[in-house]
This record gives sequence, C-alpha cells and structure tokens, in this order.
Amino acid sequence: MKTSPKPVLPGIAIRDMTMDDVPAVEALERRLFPVDAWPMQMFFDELSQTDTRRYLVAEAAGSVVAYAGLMCIEPIADIQTIAVVPEFEGKGIGSALLTELIEEARRRKAADVLLEVRRDNPRAQELYTRFGFEQIHVRPRYYRDGVDALIMRLQLDLPEGGGTAV
Repeated sequence: MKTSPKPVLPGIAIRDMTMDDVPAVEALERRLFPVDAWPMQMFFDELSQTDTRRYLVAEAAGSVVAYAGLMCIEPIADIQTIAVVPEFEGKGIGSALLTELIEEARRRKAADVLLEVRRDNPRAQELYTRFGFEQIHVRPRYYRDGVDALIMRLQLDLPEGGGTAV
C-alpha cells in the first residue's frame, strides 16, 4: 500500500522507499552498519518484491535520514531493517517507522512480528520493548563481528482465551 509522505515532526516526513532512494539508503547503510551493511543490489531486490515487502524512508530537508523495511509472509512479519542517522536519533523517527511497519504487518494479516537486534544495542532493545516486543531467543555470534542477536517477537493477535492485543 503506497502512501504519500506523512509528517513525523516539523520538517520530517515518512514515505515509501523508491528505487531512486537506494543509493542514499545504501550509503547510510554502510555508514551505520559498516560490518554488516547490505549491498546495494539487496535493496533493489527487496524493493522489487512488493507482494511480500514494504520499505520506508524518513526525509528531512530532502535527504534520507532513516529507513526501515518489513517482509511479511503470512502469518509472520519480519522487520528486516530499521535505522536512523545519529544526528536524528531521539526525535521519534524510529518510533514512527516502527509504528508504520507494525500497521503494515496488521494490514497483511500477520499474527506475529519478529526482528533481530544486536545484544550490544540497548537503545534499540528499549524501543522494541516499549512497543511490546519480547525476547524469545538468542542467536549466538549472529553478526559478522561475533555479537549475538536477540530475537524479539510482538504478537498481534489476541491469545487463545483472552488477553490484551498490542
């Protein structure tokens, strides 16, 4: 579902990523994740799979300052990536991107949203926990530099017998 840009806060808008955004996104990817950066072609490949993927960018003054992506193959959605440049952290951009990805997972009828987060990234872990994600597993030495990945899950459906939906 394509959307027009949504203002997050003054001067920042979220919109669907396009093929034209890939060079800027890939440059940020190399800057933010030098050890585990995706190659440019991977972004092109991901964007071409609109039946199972959705990627977003956040822009400020015409420049991409954040991006995020979701893969959904019912009943599971997986947050593939989410990144905000350090100069724009703490402004609600990551929360806005995560909110939109979760809503996309709901639109695609996912029961669960999964993601991997580096064990040494407490800021991201806190964001995901605030949104109701719970750690369900550890992948030892998942990242190229040997850091573990924490697997986190957000259940979107009401559990059997009641409970509260997130």
